[in-house]
Amino acid sequence: MSDSDNADTAVTAAVLVIGDEILSGRTRDQNTGYIAEYLTAIGIDLAEARIVPDRKDDIVAAVNALRARYTYLFTTGGIGPTHDDITADAVAAAFGVGIDIDPRALAVMKARYRDVELTAARLRMARIPDGAELIANPVSHSPGFRLGNVYVMAGIPSIMQAMLDEAAKTLRTGRVMGSETLEIRQPEGAIGDPLAELQDNFPDVMIGSYPSLDDKGFLTRIVLRSRDAARLAEATAAVRAMLARFESDKAE
Repeated sequence: MSDSDNADTAVTAAVLVIGDEILSGRTRDQNTGYIAEYLTAIGIDLAEARIVPDRKDDIVAAVNALRARYTYLFTTGGIGPTHDDITADAVAAAFGVGIDIDPRALAVMKARYRDVELTAARLRMARIPDGAELIANPVSHSPGFRLGNVYVMAGIPSIMQAMLDEAAKTLRTGRVMGSETLEIRQPEGAIGDPLAELQDNFPDVMIGSYPSLDDKGFLTRIVLRSRDAARLAEATAAVRAMLARFESDKAE
C-alpha cells in the first residue's frame, strides 16, 4: 500500500537467506532475485542480501543487524518441520519474546491434516513467536509470520512467492524506480571516462555499466535508474548523445 506522505522517502529492505543447503551448494537460491524484482516493482529498494547457516546465534545476529538498518527484513528458509528448522526460534530470540504453538496457526493446520497426521514434527510449523501476525500460505497452508518489520517466509520458492503476495498487502511502498538501458558495441573501458563525467553531472541518477562478450565481440550495457522521471530522461539523453559521439569518432 502506498504512503503518499512518504513518496519521496526511500523504503528499503534486506533479504536474509537461511540454510546450510544454500551455503553448501546443494540448493541454489532462487528467492533473492525474485524478491529483488518484486520489491523494485512496488517501490522498495533491496539494499542488502545475506546468507547464514542454520545456526541460531548467526541468525539472531543477522536479524538484529538488518532489521535495525532497513525498513523491512525478509527471511527465507528454516520454518519447516525438521530439527534444523530454527528460524522461528531465532527470530523470537532476536526480539526477546517467547514462542509456542499458536492457536491460529494450529487451526490452519488442522484444516489440512487429520489429528493423527499432526505429528510433533508438523506441529513445529505451528510454533509462532509471541506477538507475531501470521502470513497466509495458500500453497501448503503452514503459515509464515511477521514480527515488527521482519517477514519470515518459507524457503521453497513457490511457497515463498505466495507468502510474499500476502505480505505485500501490509507494506509501505515508495515511488517506483524508473530504469533505462542503452547498449554499445565497445568494451567498458573505452567509454569509462566520459561515463564517469556524466555520472558527476547527474549525481541523482544511478548509472551503471555492465560488460559482456558474445560471438559478435564486446558489448556494454549502460543502465540508468532514478525515481525522478524528468532527470532520468535528461540523463538518458546525455548518455545516448555521448555514445553517438563515441561511435562517430570511432568511425572516422
